[in-house]
Amino acid sequence: MSNPWTTTERQDLRKLAADFTIREVAPNMDQWERDGQVPISLHKKAASLGLLGLTFPESVGGAGDYIDLCILIEELIGNGGSPGLVAALLTHTIAAPHIAAAGDPAQIDKYVRPTLAGEKIGALGMTEPGGGSDVASVRTTAVRDGDDYIVNGAKTFISSGIRADYVTTVVRTSGAGHRGLSLLIVDTDTPGFSVGRKLEKMGCLCSDTAEIHFDNVRVPAANLVGAEGTGFAQLMTRLDGERLNLSVQGYAVSQRAFDLTLPWVRDRVTFGEPLANRQVIQHKLAEMARQITTTRVYVRDVVSRYVAGEALGAEVAMAKNTGVRACEYVVNEAVQIFGGMGYIRENEVERLYRDIRVLGIGGGATEIMNEIIARSLPLGVR
Repeated sequence: MSNPWTTTERQDLRKLAADFTIREVAPNMDQWERDGQVPISLHKKAASLGLLGLTFPESVGGAGDYIDLCILIEELIGNGGSPGLVAALLTHTIAAPHIAAAGDPAQIDKYVRPTLAGEKIGALGMTEPGGGSDVASVRTTAVRDGDDYIVNGAKTFISSGIRADYVTTVVRTSGAGHRGLSLLIVDTDTPGFSVGRKLEKMGCLCSDTAEIHFDNVRVPAANLVGAEGTGFAQLMTRLDGERLNLSVQGYAVSQRAFDLTLPWVRDRVTFGEPLANRQVIQHKLAEMARQITTTRVYVRDVVSRYVAGEALGAEVAMAKNTGVRACEYVVNEAVQIFGGMGYIRENEVERLYRDIRVLGIGGGATEIMNEIIARSLPLGVR
């Protein structure tokens, strides 16, 4: 049976993504971390190579499926990028899919096509102060007023919130609960929209994150994505993809940390011999390699079945937690093996150590994933 991850076309994509990362990303990562964002020129360069349209249908300017996106993530991280870089460059994968799937032709032409061309930056406005993983508790309101909606509320932890040209915003258009939620596209130059604090984070420093506010923002009703009351359902159909994205980042970062560690243990001499000669280091590396390999095999299998259209449910949650746990273990061991150098900012493993902490929070916290898994078990309880 052929491996869908190693077809000729995907080997070509892998090389294209690796070359792009080595040439355009890796030399600039330190500067972008200091700047707190990546330039829009990077989006345009990626778009010119067809790297932004992966998973989007050809009818809206895209090509490829979710395996192609995962290969891009593997190469972005594996050649000197980071989870922060993935969040910044691939922000469109959470901002635009809902519009591509449920939006009308005018919305697709105004927002999706320019985004996939690297000309516009989108953000997803979902999380609210105090809201966390409870999407159904959204309090930002959109009240119909003639041909417009009047939007009031606030969002927080918004990736690309500083740079965004538009925000695909989760709003409450009717009563309580998830049935009252809708998606509304808000242009960030609309009067009443404002960016609050730029949030200073532990990691993923090159991915700008902000609070945003809506103060009587008048948005055309034509910017409603799909029908009123379908916002929650639209979000849920995309969550598995986001969680698998984070799962892939987990094993990709693990592999990168491992690859950085190998030359260190070969070259670093203590007490007269290389670290690689010491059994305790060999055993650490063996366990790191085991966790990386088993995680990659499992997550890729889940991704392949997701692409084939299987309803996976709890397995996606298992894949996410597996990727996160392996990543936390491997990167922690890498820092430990580097010793003092692993704690210095100039060392890439130090950046990876900070960046990975969010993987167990974003896309549904580890505890939420465990709840999903537990519900799938024949426990005989309500």
